[in-house]
Amino acid sequence: MPWWDLRSVFVFKNFRCFSQSQNGLSQRLETSAGFSQLFRPLIAHKKHQQGRMRDAQPGSHTVSVRSHGVTVASYTVRSHGITVARTHLNDWMILILLLGIVVLLNVIHPFYRFVGKDMMEDLKYPLKSNTVPFWAVPVYAVLLPMVVFLLIYFRRRDVYDLHHAILGLLFSVVVTAVITGAIKDAVGRPRPDFFWRCFPDGKEVYDKWGDVVCHGDKNVVREGHKSFPSGHTSLSFAGLGFLSLYLSGKIQVFDCRGHVAKLCLVLLPLLLASLVAISRVDDYWHHWQDVFAGGLIGLVVATLCYLQFFPPPYNDQGWATYAYFRMLEESQGAVETSNGENANANNTCNAEVQIGSQPNHRNNNTFTGISLSGDSGPTAEDLESGRR
Repeated sequence: MPWWDLRSVFVFKNFRCFSQSQNGLSQRLETSAGFSQLFRPLIAHKKHQQGRMRDAQPGSHTVSVRSHGVTVASYTVRSHGITVARTHLNDWMILILLLGIVVLLNVIHPFYRFVGKDMMEDLKYPLKSNTVPFWAVPVYAVLLPMVVFLLIYFRRRDVYDLHHAILGLLFSVVVTAVITGAIKDAVGRPRPDFFWRCFPDGKEVYDKWGDVVCHGDKNVVREGHKSFPSGHTSLSFAGLGFLSLYLSGKIQVFDCRGHVAKLCLVLLPLLLASLVAISRVDDYWHHWQDVFAGGLIGLVVATLCYLQFFPPPYNDQGWATYAYFRMLEESQGAVETSNGENANANNTCNAEVQIGSQPNHRNNNTFTGISLSGDSGPTAEDLESGRR
């Protein structure tokens, strides 16, 4: 066996253990129903064929719990995908509302903070283009994690995991964008290259209070007042931080076995987010405080959104969603209820059989007692003579 095993990304041991326990439960139930030892191989073969039929159906994975050959609960991707989406309809509506707020925050003007001549010494860095363009942020912070979610879904076929992962990721990124945009507009901190945004020709102009009078492009000057916190950094840590938490739960990083390769895989998204943050300082679009605050905001929001749908990564059940384990509990409860109903029905039938057999039992005893006692009882002659 290799010294580290990443197969747990796609093959979940806990899920297999539960499937084995359910198969064992089905065998015990069928045995208690009166099947002889002779028919056990036939039953196993029939279950194997049913399992292959379920696997052969594309996009219709079924988690079934059977009791005495009757399906008690069935969970399919198609039916429960719609059910899960309807359950979280309000969440999707709130997500759309937050997207509208993000657009509004990018349209309004930020606070124009006082910038004096003596403050320009720290704001004369050259005006450069972005190493990481803004359009690339949704690609690696949103689309890349979704690709990972889909890969795991195609392997496991868990609609709860796919839906909650996508919803949690979008909430993490959008909530971070709202917080970052609101703080940007409220603070209005100048960027390190603010001088060349305000005075593109290098000629400084100030009013009677000593504040700058910018004659550069209005949009460029407005963007120059949105330094704190870094939007690239916060969104990068929100999306890739969520992906890191997701992977750490799936491959069970905190399983106390000390596999460093698992840890490297989990830290890879965070490394990518850190490189994006460093590029913002190298491009002179942000101060180091802006990057630090943006990374902190993104990580905190990503953790909160992740814990809304998944157990902590260090938990033994961190490999699946809360909804998945609730589904398993409901399945087990349905099996126990069905077993109780069948047991009550069997007890009632046995009681009726015993009650029905008691009169016959008494008649047999009476007849047996008469024949063995040697007392023939009153004869026809005695009755006719009136002696008895």
